[in-house]
Amino acid sequence: MSTRPLVAVVVAGIALVTTSAASADPWRKATLDRPTHTRTWVIQYQAHSGRPRLAYVLVPASYERRRGPALPLVISPHGRGTTGQTNAKLWGDLPAVGSFAVVNPDGEGEHLGAYSWGARGQVDDLARMPEVVAAALPWLRIDRRRIYAFGGSMGGQETLLLLAWHQRLLAGAAAFDSLVDFAHQYRQFPRLACSSACRGRLGTTLGSTWQRLARTEVGGDPRSAFRAFAARSPLTYARAISRTCVPLQIWWSRRDRIVVDPDRQSRRLLAELRRWNPAAPIEGVEGSWVHTAEMRASARLPYALARFGLVPDTYGGRWGVDGARVSPAPSGDCVSKP
Repeated sequence: MSTRPLVAVVVAGIALVTTSAASADPWRKATLDRPTHTRTWVIQYQAHSGRPRLAYVLVPASYERRRGPALPLVISPHGRGTTGQTNAKLWGDLPAVGSFAVVNPDGEGEHLGAYSWGARGQVDDLARMPEVVAAALPWLRIDRRRIYAFGGSMGGQETLLLLAWHQRLLAGAAAFDSLVDFAHQYRQFPRLACSSACRGRLGTTLGSTWQRLARTEVGGDPRSAFRAFAARSPLTYARAISRTCVPLQIWWSRRDRIVVDPDRQSRRLLAELRRWNPAAPIEGVEGSWVHTAEMRASARLPYALARFGLVPDTYGGRWGVDGARVSPAPSGDCVSKP
């Protein structure tokens, strides 16, 4: 289906943080959250279900139509229960700081919209985003050799599945506080905090609500639909991911209160990836932040982007992992295997 831009929105803020300004102190600058020099284009695409969905494309406002250089493109799936528009706000002015584009699709599960939880059709739609953006914004030139994926929570889950299922698409990926073992996470949903006001609003606990949504989307619980839960779990594809040799960052918090039990989630995935391929260029970062709080422009997102050369090197200083434990990627060569 041919797509076309529906709305063009320019969001105003304050001055762009230049490389020289960033060199003084790039850590947690609130100015980076304000998309002063970044323009948002809202486009429509047809999801795997046939339904029309929206995607929010962030482009440096200074980009010259048709004459501008080919830009790297970041595909950024949103977290559980949110939207592409909400996810786009996490990027602030970073596209202008680094001169790249970001596409934030609304997404579509098999049965639910905002709770896609790694549905195969949704991940395949993510893989189509370079073509979707090119069709909707033909003046925007995309560097097909520099396609990346960044996501947090459910978006991190889908980022990892995108890498596993479309192994020749990405030049790099970063997953923050990701759901890695879906069946285990389903069983931990009852541990999620839910105040009396929360229970009054939902009519039950938050954990029960999310379990019901997961059963609706997947088609059962982990006992009755074991294979379906495994199919949506990046842990299932550890061998395939490790053999792509695509640079990967895995970020997680040992104090996460949403994706709990890091030993059974991101930390376990990192161990499995290295077991299958010790030479895989995979970096692990463990901290103590609130769930996905560091995947935003004024937090550690600039550091993660700098690791892929998407923003100036100044943003890649040690400040970006201050207080975190880093498990660096190996220095040797990685040979991709089918």
